[in-house]
Amino acid sequence: MMNKWLRFLDGHIYKLPVWLVNILGLCIVAVVGFLDGITGSDYSFSVFYFVTVAFVAWYIGRESAILVALSGSVSWSVADIVAKRYHENLLALFWNDVVKLSLLLFGAYVISEIKCRLNYEEKLARTDQLTGIANRRRFSEVADDEIRRSRRYNDPFTVIYLDIDNFKTVNDTQGHSEGDRLLLQVASTITTVIRESDTVARLGGDEFGLLMPETDGDAAVTVATKIHAGLKAQIEQYWPVTFSIGMVTYLKAPASADEMIRVADQLMYEVKNNGKDELRHLIVT
Repeated sequence: MMNKWLRFLDGHIYKLPVWLVNILGLCIVAVVGFLDGITGSDYSFSVFYFVTVAFVAWYIGRESAILVALSGSVSWSVADIVAKRYHENLLALFWNDVVKLSLLLFGAYVISEIKCRLNYEEKLARTDQLTGIANRRRFSEVADDEIRRSRRYNDPFTVIYLDIDNFKTVNDTQGHSEGDRLLLQVASTITTVIRESDTVARLGGDEFGLLMPETDGDAAVTVATKIHAGLKAQIEQYWPVTFSIGMVTYLKAPASADEMIRVADQLMYEVKNNGKDELRHLIVT
């Protein structure tokens, strides 16, 4: 139940503008302060100040959480005065205000730091460590999303599976560091050609995938030809390699990302088994 609720929040809060979530946080601490003041000293609302700060820190970030923490501290202090919790003891009021502000700021820092570290770890888990592009896990996730979107809107998309021919020869004759340089150059060359909405990933040792949303057969051939020409110009003059490419355009969404990758991979191997250094294209209707 809790996981379902958290997924619901993640699916909706992240879609909201940052300014709107900031205003929401400020309004919540104002309402909490109002309720805290009118209910007197019999009821404690402290947890709601912390929850609001934690909410903003988690979904927006540290700076916004600090702003809400400052606002929450003021609301909390005003509520204490209205509820006459400290009467005429100004020293106690001042001391507790400092403690409240410190705790809220500490909460803002800790929660935002945890979120930053989790985001970093999540990014590492979905990024190829050598090239900095997406890895196979991330590629499959994006493919699943694109398949769902294609089914909903009936839009075409294209997937490319690219293999570096004779990559093992480079590793064996020039060393693994040179092989790494080759992989980096391939990733860089593909990235410069594609759109921001496209996803390029390293799927294996010398295999790359490219997912292009809203791309029909003609547009896909244009992009693939440009990629192939760019790779030949940038790479083949430095390394004795060529490129075998399998490409599938889906006018009807496949059953799964695994099936999508399998079909493109099969086309790529057909190229490798028939002379290499070519592009083979299939349109699935």
